[in-house]
Amino acid sequence: MSKVLSFFLILFLSSTCLYAQEAINSNRKKIKTTRITKAPKIDAILDDDAWKDAETAKDFVVLRPDNGKKAPDTHKTEVKVTYDDSAIYISANMYDPNPSKIPMEFTNRDNFGQADFFLVTINPNDDGQNAFEFVVMSTGSQAESKISEGNEDFSWNAVWESEAKINETGWSVEIRIPYRALRFANLPVQSWGFNFHRRLQNENSQHTWNWIDNTKGIWTQYDGLVEDFRDIKPPTRLAFYPYTSGTVDSFDGTTETTGSVGMDIQYGVTENFTLDATLVPDFGQVAFDNVSLNLGPFEQVFNEQRQFFIEGTELFNKARLFFSRRIGNTPTNYWAVSDNLGTDEEIVENPDAVKMLNAIKISGRTKKGLGIGFFNAITEKTEATIRNTVTDEIRMEVTEPFANYNVLVLDQNFNGNSSITLTNTNVTRDGDFRDGNVTSLDYHVRTKNSKYFIDGAYKQSNVSESGLTTVGHSFDTSIAKAAGNWQYEAGYTFDDKNYDINDLGVNFRNNRQRIYGNASYRILQPKGNFNNYRINTWYNINYLHSPGTYTGNNMGIGAWGETKNRFSFGGNVNGNIGRQFDFFEPRQGTTSGVFFVRPTRITVNNWMNSDRRKKLSLNANWWRSGYHNNPRSAYGFNIRPRYRFSNQLSFSYGFSFNQNYNEEGYATSDEVTDAPIFGRRDRKTFNNTVSAKYNFSVKSSLSLTFRHNWSDVRYQDQFYDLGADGYLVPNSHAENQDINFNSWNLDLNYFWQFAPGSQLIAFYRNSIFSVNEETGQDFFANLNNLFKEPNQHIFSVRLVYFIDYNRAKNIF
Repeated sequence: MSKVLSFFLILFLSSTCLYAQEAINSNRKKIKTTRITKAPKIDAILDDDAWKDAETAKDFVVLRPDNGKKAPDTHKTEVKVTYDDSAIYISANMYDPNPSKIPMEFTNRDNFGQADFFLVTINPNDDGQNAFEFVVMSTGSQAESKISEGNEDFSWNAVWESEAKINETGWSVEIRIPYRALRFANLPVQSWGFNFHRRLQNENSQHTWNWIDNTKGIWTQYDGLVEDFRDIKPPTRLAFYPYTSGTVDSFDGTTETTGSVGMDIQYGVTENFTLDATLVPDFGQVAFDNVSLNLGPFEQVFNEQRQFFIEGTELFNKARLFFSRRIGNTPTNYWAVSDNLGTDEEIVENPDAVKMLNAIKISGRTKKGLGIGFFNAITEKTEATIRNTVTDEIRMEVTEPFANYNVLVLDQNFNGNSSITLTNTNVTRDGDFRDGNVTSLDYHVRTKNSKYFIDGAYKQSNVSESGLTTVGHSFDTSIAKAAGNWQYEAGYTFDDKNYDINDLGVNFRNNRQRIYGNASYRILQPKGNFNNYRINTWYNINYLHSPGTYTGNNMGIGAWGETKNRFSFGGNVNGNIGRQFDFFEPRQGTTSGVFFVRPTRITVNNWMNSDRRKKLSLNANWWRSGYHNNPRSAYGFNIRPRYRFSNQLSFSYGFSFNQNYNEEGYATSDEVTDAPIFGRRDRKTFNNTVSAKYNFSVKSSLSLTFRHNWSDVRYQDQFYDLGADGYLVPNSHAENQDINFNSWNLDLNYFWQFAPGSQLIAFYRNSIFSVNEETGQDFFANLNNLFKEPNQHIFSVRLVYFIDYNRAKNIF
């Protein structure tokens, strides 16, 4: 490993020398800011004295679709920036010849509907990579994100003030961003990177103050400069979010009532680093997961919904080793309890989730571009209760011991477009349970004009279990052209047979290697009737890492486009050519030598989206797969109409259907030999979704989400063993393997932000889950039987109040 680390260290140092910082943004615009003594009233009426002597940022340039053109005089934008001891103030006056026609669809925070918006990016370190982004919609709704290497993370939240107002000449915005929402150095005179964006929804256009050249570079490298911030001091960044919640949970005649009181804390450890902590965490208000029937060889994973693990985790996710759903997940030995029961024992209670005791994260970035992140969480011991049916004795069996989860990240940015990252994740469980440790060194190095890059990672996993430590390795690298009309990439990756990151990450498969590549052509300016279109092709050639056996390929060609009337469409043809050798479907492990041969497959996909500016819009797609010399076939489609009754009320319905005929796959295993038993099955899946939302204002809303997923799987009478050549051999297995699967979820949610950073959330949730062998029913018969199953009803209320230390200190 030391040789590999030395190689990357040399790569990093040589890159720093070769690509000394040369501003791609050589003609950046600049304005000087003004210190004020009296703060403006945040009401979007721009008549305060604070704006009278402020320099104006003007002469905006089109970002899209006509990149580089001067913004029309009919839609001029003028922006001013001032500051005082506590905050930055921004005003924007946006001209529009038809103010009454400015789109005004109401949305919740961080959601972009059919509305114009004004956006400001602020980069106090002016490093071209890491910025804060604040957005105000024409309705007054807010959004904010952290930007890292061009990627926006809207899960980040800040408390700031803004107001928007339609007026006779267009619309205006006024913003107050307190210094506690930013991270900056304590220097006497500072110049910060700024850019201002204006979105014109009706014109399908976006303008920026400083031109962003879409032919080269990353868009975050094109900030303008706001100069002359003087004697501003990073404040004591300390905020408290105390909360209280109550939940009533009813299922199958049993009702439980729970209450909780806790607090989240944010503290500025230094001027650039922040500590977030959750004490007595309560995650009772997360939505249901969209569970579906999983017939594949890999685990089913779901997106994180707990806000603490979503917000401000961009550093922790850089190496893709941190899957926060592992924390508080199903206990390690949850399923083993039933295997360890004595002949006269029964399970009284076996918790299916581990309780988290507390968690903290510290993150930030120095003036020299070094990002540091540290995450720690602790979960309590979880036990199953087991009763002896003869003696009535109770014993406890540990299913998950006391456990500690750590993530450490060091991320060095350089050249305004490149980075090298060291990440370590560690899970330590008390006692003889399994421990896991993973280290990764990631690099992303671009040329100074950002036209080409090389990136990749080397990762090493260490799993300790039963006194043995198993070391695994992973490597990936690629080289690419990432600018201009033509783009392409070629790379190689492998995971060896011992690579395992699943204690705190997700890795579906190991013992594999892959050669991959892609190429594409895109337009950078509107052409004919198109605002955008792209044509792309890709390939993958796959092998086992050990012993290097060829396993298959995947390749395809596709295209997408958007017309000037905002109709977008696309499609692709992809497939596996020749025999494919699947070492995962048999569930025997890739080193067993057992594989399943799949035939040539060709799949055609198509999709379309209509103009969402209209009250009625439609999304739809369809696909079909064919197989060479094989009776299997498959097709599916999805359709989602959306209707906007008003700027406050919208409704959408989604229906998808997938059908597989003569699908070959794993059905079960032999009880004696554990050998795989395969079958041919017909599988159909229906998915119905409904969502509706009514916004009382930009700060309060009522929303409904419903989903019913139904899968019907019927096996043919004949089952099969897997021959040594990977083909199916008929056997005498006759056990019924049919599956009728239903998952029903309904969420009704009320949200009210009654003060900055403070909110009241109330919800009602209903769920039904059913798995049986009653296949062959029609849709309504299946639904009628589903309603006979026990329902889970959950009602919860949660109140969160934001307390800023500085304001509280001034009050008292």
